[in-house]
Amino acid sequence: MQRLLQQIHTRLRTTWLPAIAMLCAVMSGIGDASAQTDAQFSQYYEVPTYYNPAAAGRTDFLRIRGGARMQWVGIDNAPMTFAATADMPFKFINKRFAAGVLMSQESIGLYKTLMLDGQIGYKFKKFGGEFTAALQIGMYDQSWKGSEVFLPDNDDYHQGTDDGIPTTDIHGTALDLGLGLWYEHKRFWAGLSCSHLTSPTIGLNAESASGGSETAGERRYEFQARRTLYFMAGGNIPVKNTLFEILPSLMVKSDFLFTTGEITARARYNKFLSFGVGYRWNDAVIATVAAEIKNFYIGYSYDYATSAINRASMGSHEVFAGYSLKLDFSEKNKNRHKSIRIM
Repeated sequence: MQRLLQQIHTRLRTTWLPAIAMLCAVMSGIGDASAQTDAQFSQYYEVPTYYNPAAAGRTDFLRIRGGARMQWVGIDNAPMTFAATADMPFKFINKRFAAGVLMSQESIGLYKTLMLDGQIGYKFKKFGGEFTAALQIGMYDQSWKGSEVFLPDNDDYHQGTDDGIPTTDIHGTALDLGLGLWYEHKRFWAGLSCSHLTSPTIGLNAESASGGSETAGERRYEFQARRTLYFMAGGNIPVKNTLFEILPSLMVKSDFLFTTGEITARARYNKFLSFGVGYRWNDAVIATVAAEIKNFYIGYSYDYATSAINRASMGSHEVFAGYSLKLDFSEKNKNRHKSIRIM
């Protein structure tokens, strides 16, 4: 077992990073038409495991985050996303590993997407910091509320008998995989990952009254989750002779047809209150504020669209909250308890 772990260690150091980039690039040419599928969070730095499974176990805490994003408030059926993540490090045969779970649900009009994933990573120290290489495996679930479709007759833009638009409720599920690599240093962090690695195609079938599924006529409806490459990085810069820290970060993502990115600059006071601004390329200006009190976290961000959509929308709102529980699996704390006479 020890020899096997050493071989894994060597392989991860020498091949994991180029493998992720190359595999995503090569496989991006396979498949039919699809769309970018992952949700956008302005507080991406608080839920990094949503984008990179190797961000699991960054600290010696069980770290829990959950929240919601309301996109383009004021526009009917605009995207609404809920997400929850949890991750922690652990030791096995004297080696460091990490585990995480992820759940997210996004509604856009009559579409609804549900993702349930588990994450497992292996950690090793190098270059003054710690690398984590991780695999993500889970379920990608897509549904369409066709029973609520209304196609008007005598309309210049619609046909009441358009077979390309399903008018029954359809639903499908597929296996979903992801890979990630993360580097954590006391002053900075960076990660590269690929989500929807196999670009799974979800076949959507009509939902039967008994809760199962059946073929929706002779027409097959499909949705393809497009594989997406993410690069994230950030830092922690203390301001000399003050209680302030500067926390810059950025994220770039590409599905090999569409590439975008954002940059964020935050300041944190006394490990308690943080505030900052960000910019998402050709999309929005972001303001954020957050507080951390005794391992509790709550954060809020507001996006003001820089595109023409701001004429119809009052912006986007995002709230995240969470808790971090200190973990200690050392032998000296095993079965430790206090006497009731001194509690």
